[in-house]
Amino acid sequence: MAAAIGLGANLGDPRATFAFALARIAPFVSSLRVSPLYRTAPIGGPPQPDYLNAAAVFRTSLAPEELLERLLAIEREAGRARGKVRNSPRVLDLDLLLYGRRSIEGRSLRVPHPRLTERRFVLAPLADLVPGRVVPGTGRTVGRLLAEAPPSRVEPAGLLALVEAE
Repeated sequence: MAAAIGLGANLGDPRATFAFALARIAPFVSSLRVSPLYRTAPIGGPPQPDYLNAAAVFRTSLAPEELLERLLAIEREAGRARGKVRNSPRVLDLDLLLYGRRSIEGRSLRVPHPRLTERRFVLAPLADLVPGRVVPGTGRTVGRLLAEAPPSRVEPAGLLALVEAE
């Protein structure tokens, strides 16, 4: 199944953390492609540094719930401790954005990601990879949603250097 995730971080070394996360994801996916990086303004939460954001698309045979569990395990392995303060700074955030053409409304998983359509910092890197992909439940493409998204600061921040695992 084709899937898309968003990557975000604003603590530690986000570039190194993204490379770490993608190396951990690689064994259970195929056809992995990663967007350029974006420096973005934090939205909500306490005062905090800018984020780096990216997106990745891939194919996987994992069920969506199992994929989410693996993503959460990678976050924990990277040092993320989920706090009680919403939108707080984080060492790594991995969000399951899309899973095929499916809409999923579970207790612990909602796909497409519930705030995907209003988050320029998610849509910009995703549009670099799949601008023509229709987001289930919207009838609109990723590129169209990006054009319609509320304004926020999203600046190109280069490419992520990936190192092949030995």
